[in-house]
Amino acid sequence: MAEELVVLDGSTFFVSQASGDVDPTPDAGAVAGLFHSDVRHLARWSLLVNGAPIEVLTARNVDYYSARVVGRPAGAGAALTVRRERIVGDGVHEDIWVDNHSDALTEVELRICFAADFADFLEIKNHKTADRTVDARVAGGQVGLWYENGGYQRGTTVIFEQPGTLLADAMTWRLRLEARASWQTCIDVHVTTESGPVEMRTGHGGMGKLHPNMPMGLSEWVDAAPALQTDADPLRQAYKQSMVNLAALRFHPKRDPDRSLPAAGLPWYMALFGRDSLLTAYQALPFHPSLAHDTLRVLAGLQATGYDDFRDMEPGKIPHELRHGELTSLGKMPHTPYYGSHDSTPLFLILLDEYERWTGDTDMIRQLEGAARAALAWIEGPGDPDQDGYLEYRTRSSEGLRSQCWKDSWNSILFADGRLAEPPIATCEIQGYAYDARRRAARLAREVWGDPDLADRLERDATALRERFHRDFWLPQREHYALALDRDKTPVDALTSNTGQLLWSGILDDAQATRVVDRLMAEDMNSGWGIRTMSTMDRGYSPIEYHNGTVWPHDTGLIAEGMRRYGYRDQASTLIAALLDAAAFFDHLLPEVFAGYPRVLTSIPVEYPTACRPQAWAAGAPLLGLRTLLGMDAGAAGLSVAPHLPTGIGQVQLDRIPVRGQRQQAG
Repeated sequence: MAEELVVLDGSTFFVSQASGDVDPTPDAGAVAGLFHSDVRHLARWSLLVNGAPIEVLTARNVDYYSARVVGRPAGAGAALTVRRERIVGDGVHEDIWVDNHSDALTEVELRICFAADFADFLEIKNHKTADRTVDARVAGGQVGLWYENGGYQRGTTVIFEQPGTLLADAMTWRLRLEARASWQTCIDVHVTTESGPVEMRTGHGGMGKLHPNMPMGLSEWVDAAPALQTDADPLRQAYKQSMVNLAALRFHPKRDPDRSLPAAGLPWYMALFGRDSLLTAYQALPFHPSLAHDTLRVLAGLQATGYDDFRDMEPGKIPHELRHGELTSLGKMPHTPYYGSHDSTPLFLILLDEYERWTGDTDMIRQLEGAARAALAWIEGPGDPDQDGYLEYRTRSSEGLRSQCWKDSWNSILFADGRLAEPPIATCEIQGYAYDARRRAARLAREVWGDPDLADRLERDATALRERFHRDFWLPQREHYALALDRDKTPVDALTSNTGQLLWSGILDDAQATRVVDRLMAEDMNSGWGIRTMSTMDRGYSPIEYHNGTVWPHDTGLIAEGMRRYGYRDQASTLIAALLDAAAFFDHLLPEVFAGYPRVLTSIPVEYPTACRPQAWAAGAPLLGLRTLLGMDAGAAGLSVAPHLPTGIGQVQLDRIPVRGQRQQAG
C-alpha cells in the first residue's frame, strides 16, 4: 500500500498520507496538503473517528485526479468501516461514508480538522516557511480562511453538506447509526487567488467526475495518441503510463489560458519551466504535437524584450521558470518569469524546426519568425557575453541559479578531481544545442522565411562552431570531451553524460562520435539501467548525487536517440531496453532520476529519495525511446521508418501517427 496518496490535476495537487490525512508537521520542507498555483491552501486535513485516525485497509488512485481510501476506526474491529473518495479539479470534492456492519445501534463521533498556512511553494522547497496570520470566518455550513499581504491575497473556502458543529478549524458530526446503516456526506474545498475565486471543475455526481478544462479529457487524450501494438509488455505498459502522466501534468498558464503545456514534475516543479516543456514537447511530437504547438506559442509570448539583472533577463531569451506565489508576486523572488537557463533559447529553435518537420505547419513557423530571429540574436549576442563563439552563463541575480544548464544544481560542474568550476561556464551540450539550433534555423530561413542569405550565414557559423568546439573541448589525454570551459577557458575534465547529448545535437563528426559512444557504453558510465551523469572514476561521483552519478531517463533517452543518429543502433536499443527494464520496477512510471548503482550489484534500480513522479521528461522518455527503436523521422516526404529492436522485444507496430496532417503507421 502506498505511503503517500497523491491526487493531481495540472497546477492543483493534493499530497496526503495513505489515510487521506494531512497533519501539521515540524518539517518546513514537507510537501503535504492542497496546493494551487504555487501556494498551499490546506496545511491540515485530518479525519478523526472517535478521536483517532482511521486504520487504513486500502488506499489507491482511481486515476491521476481521484483516489479512494477504505479504513476502519481504531479498535472498532469489523463493526465499522470508513470510506473516503477524493477528486481534484481546481479545488477538491471529498465524499465520506461511515458504514455500520453490526446488528446494533452504534454511536460515532466524526471530525474533520483543517487549517491553511498559505505557504509559498518556494519557501517549502527551501525549508523556510514563514508564519502567516490567517483570518477564519464561519458562516452557515462553511468556513473561509483568508490571507492578505498588501495587494496579494489567497483564500480557502470549505463547504460542508451535512450540518454539524462547525468551528474555525474543525467540523464535528455526532452520528447514531442504526443496525446495518450507512451515513454519507460530502465536502467541497474552493480556492481563491489574487485573480479572484477559481471555478471548481468537480463536485456532486459520483467518483471520477471531472469537468475537463483541456481540449481533451484523459480518455480522449489517450485515444487520440497513436495505438501501440506489441507483444512486449514492458513497452506497452510504459507507453500507456507515459500517456497518462503527460495528461496529468498538463496545465493552462495564467497568462495564456487557451494553451496547455506540461508542468515539469510533481511535487517540486508544478509550474511552467521552459527547458522542461521544450524537451518534453520534443519527445512527444510523434504522439501529441499539440504539446509542441502550445509550448512554442506560450514561450514565444514570454520571450524577453529587455534586460533585468534580478531575473537574468536579456533580449530574445526564452524563460526558465514562472511562479505565482507570494514571494514572486511581491517581487522578493525573480520568477515573473525568471530567465536563468542558458539552453532554453537554442532548444526553442530546435523544437520549432522539429515541429515543422512533423506537422508541416508553416503558418505558425511564419508567425513565430520574429521570436526565432530574436532567439538567434540572443545566441549571437547576450548569450555569448565575451563573444568567443560559445554560450556561457553566469547569474547576475541575488536569487539566481549558479548553474544554468540542465544539470542546474550548484555543484554539477566539477573537474575530475572534484574541484568546483567557476563561472562564467560554457557547458559542452549547450554548444551542441547552439550548433543544432543554427542548422535548423537555417533550414527554416531557406524553406519557409525566404531568407537564403540568413540561411547561408547560419550554416557557415554552425560549421565554424563545430570546428572550434572540437579544438577547444577535446581532451586527448582522457579521450573524451570536456564537460565545460570555466571562467579561465580551462577545460573541465570530468567525464559526464553531457558529452552523450553531443550525439543528439549532431555537432560531432563520425570519428568523434565513435569515441563518445564507446566511452559512454563502458562500465564506469553505463550502469546497466542507463547512462550515469558522471563516471565512477571521477572524484565527484556518487550514485545518489543529484547530477553527479545518478541516471536520468530523459538524458539516457536523448543519448540513445543521438546514437541512432550516428548509426549505432545496437547501443541505442540496448539503452532503451534498459530504461524499460527499470520502468517495470517503478510500476512503469519512470521517476525523474534514480541512483547510479551498477545493475550487476543491485539487480534492481535504486530509488532517488526526492525524485519527482510523475515528471515530464521521464514521462516523455519511453516515447522518445519508441521513436528510437522504430527509427522514425518526418519531413516534407512524410514519415520514414527504420526499426531496430533489441533482443526480447518482438513485434512493435505504431498506428495512426500524426504526420503533416495525415495518420501513418510504423513497425
